[in-house]
Amino acid sequence: QVQLVESGGGLVQAGGSLRLSCAASGHTLSNVMGWLRQAPGKEREFVAHISWSGITTAYADSVKGRFTISRDNAKNTVYLQMNSLKPEDTAVYYCAAAATAQAMGSMHLAYWGQGIQVTVSS
Repeated sequence: QVQLVESGGGLVQAGGSLRLSCAASGHTLSNVMGWLRQAPGKEREFVAHISWSGITTAYADSVKGRFTISRDNAKNTVYLQMNSLKPEDTAVYYCAAAATAQAMGSMHLAYWGQGIQVTVSS
């Protein structure tokens, strides 16, 4: 059974940085890996995704230029480097796997993790 486990969340001041990690067990990483987030009272939203090769990435407009997604297939791990964090980035962040970029964007996910809290104070 595939498990995705997120780590690296926590509390940070606005303008600070955090690096999330997502370790996969039970299977190699899927073709497309990504991150989603859900803020209190809001729907889950797409944040970023990355192709198997790492060459193709995509970001939500709200994080473009501040967040960077990367992957290490040898370590079965995906990362999300978050810089210049804002209070509106506060959310539970989920690691997710999908067969295609389109599936990831429409949240037709193959697997997802339990989520990890990121809180940005003003």
